[in-house]
Amino acid sequence: MPNIKSAKKRVAVTEKKNTQNKMIKSAVKTAVKKYNALLAAGDLAGAEKLLPETVSVIDSAVFKGILHKNNAANKKSALAKNLNSAKAAAEKAAEEKAAAKEEAKEEAKAAPAAEPVAEEKPKRTRKKKADAE
Repeated sequence: MPNIKSAKKRVAVTEKKNTQNKMIKSAVKTAVKKYNALLAAGDLAGAEKLLPETVSVIDSAVFKGILHKNNAANKKSALAKNLNSAKAAAEKAAEEKAAAKEEAKEEAKAAPAAEPVAEEKPKRTRKKKADAE
């Protein structure tokens, strides 16, 4: 524990700044987690709306000196990359679904013409057997 007045003040200021820095880092992590949770849930519209807010939180941490600018750039790039890959996957799935529907329609049209309907023969009962003998 420091004895000098200025050293005591330094300790108090350092603790205060440390808690503020932790709060800002925590806010960045929380924003990124919320964004990733929306992507994982498949809510692309919500994630697209949340992206600018998340980027803003990251940029404010850079401005305050909590994160390095390159670290922030990597985080923002990863967020955008994840959103773009999720959009591409959703578009691909929609195209495959449409293609599968088209194939099913074509098969349904072709199926009745290709297969003739066979009539079932009536089963022989004991009565008919007795009459036949």
